[in-house]
Amino acid sequence: MSVLILRLAGPLQSWGASARFARRTTETAPTKSGVIGLLASALGRDRTADLSDLAALRFAVRLDQPGTRLRDFQTARHADTGKSMPVSDRFYLADAVFVAAVAGPDDLIESLHAAVRAPVFLPYLGRRSCPPQGPLDLGVRETDDPVEALRTEEWQASPWYRKQRRGEQSVTLTVLADAATADGPGDSVNDLPVSFDPRHRRYALRSVVSASVDVPNPNHEPGRPRHPAPVPVPRHEPEALLSPLDGP
Repeated sequence: MSVLILRLAGPLQSWGASARFARRTTETAPTKSGVIGLLASALGRDRTADLSDLAALRFAVRLDQPGTRLRDFQTARHADTGKSMPVSDRFYLADAVFVAAVAGPDDLIESLHAAVRAPVFLPYLGRRSCPPQGPLDLGVRETDDPVEALRTEEWQASPWYRKQRRGEQSVTLTVLADAATADGPGDSVNDLPVSFDPRHRRYALRSVVSASVDVPNPNHEPGRPRHPAPVPVPRHEPEALLSPLDGP
C-alpha cells in the first residue's frame, strides 16, 4: 500500500457535492468525487468506465489555505436556438490551496502517479473553467494511511499567505478523511462516485471525519508577535486641509 499526494491550487476551484437547478455551490474542500474524476481523466478513462477501483481508494484532504468564497452571476444563450438559458449562480473558492492524499495498492498508485505527471485529458479543479496552478504531483509516500501522510507533508500555502502567519512556529490545519472503522460514525457526504455517465450520474454516501494536524511554518520569524498589534488609524480631520480665508 502507498499514498499519492496531490497539490490542488489555482485562481479558482469549485467542488460541488450537490447542485440545485441554477444554483451551483461549492464545498469548502475538494470532494472525493471531484478528485476521483480528476484521476480518471488523467488516466484517460471514458465517463462510462468502471470506477470501482478508484472509488475504493482511501481519501483525505488537508486545508492548507482555505481561500475566499466567490459568487459568479452567469447568463447564457443556447448555441443552436439562440434562446436565453436560465440565469445561474456559480460559487467558487478563490486563492485556495489543498493537499489531497489517496491510498491504495502500489500498482494502482504508481499508475495514477504516472498519469498526473502526463495526463491523457487536462485536469481541472472541480470545473473545466478551473485549471490548476502548477504541477499536481507531490510524490508517493510509503504508508497505507492518507492522514498520517498529510501529518508530515510540508505546508503548501502560497508564499504571501505563509508570510501573514510568520509569527507562528507551526500552523494547525484541518484534515477531512474517509472514516475508518475505529473512528466511529462521521458525517455523511454524498460524494462517493458510482458512475460519471452523463445519462445517469450516480453517487453514494461516505462517512467523513475531521482531524487537526500541526505542521512546521517554513516562514517562521522568531521574536515576531504571534498576533501583531493592529496599526492605528489616524484621526480623519478633513477641515485641517482647508486654509483659513485671507482678507479683512
